Amino acid sequence: MRFYLDTANLAEIKKAIELGVVEGVTTNPSLVAKEGLNMNEAINVITNIVKVPMFVEVTALESEGMITEGEAFASINKDLVIKLPCTWEGIKACKILSDKNIKVAITLIFSANQALIAARAGASYVAPFVGRLNDISQDGVATLIKDIKEIIDMHKLKVEIVAASVRTPIDVLNCAKAGVDIATVPYNTLVSLLKHPLTDSGLEKFMSDWATIENID
Repeated sequence: MRFYLDTANLAEIKKAIELGVVEGVTTNPSLVAKEGLNMNEAINVITNIVKVPMFVEVTALESEGMITEGEAFASINKDLVIKLPCTWEGIKACKILSDKNIKVAITLIFSANQALIAARAGASYVAPFVGRLNDISQDGVATLIKDIKEIIDMHKLKVEIVAASVRTPIDVLNCAKAGVDIATVPYNTLVSLLKHPLTDSGLEKFMSDWATIENID
């Protein structure tokens, strides 16, 4: 499973890329607005920094507007992936953009049927929202990810699963065990994956023992 960072914060992106395990960035209008940028500014700044795949989301609600935005974003950087919502209009736009060799990720997926339709419309990625299902007391991995994975494998669909709204280390672990291709996580979640109290206490013990040896010399 690969890691993408879900943010538009440049400082977070730089730190995550330096770690060497983050292979892409996902954004949305809310994240971009939070940083005081517009989407074009975010695309130019982020792609110049990280040189890795970036997912950008349209704001139009009608397919014609989605296509226009998607083509405009793709003209800035051919490696961009266009995020479209899993709606009737989004699926229409997905088919047209994918036929033009523009990569599309269908987002806001909450059922396996939605993922199947998105894949058949030519989406390169489907993005089920794990955390939001967990918020309403459903297991986002057991009730959604596993069904989507089974359908993709059974029918040999050429689409990757991007687990979105992944907020906790246990969500990350469960997604990896379920065969997710990409988990897109906030910076704080990425940091938490490296944390364990026994690692901290173990390091403290190593350093304490080493200091004792140095004092003997």
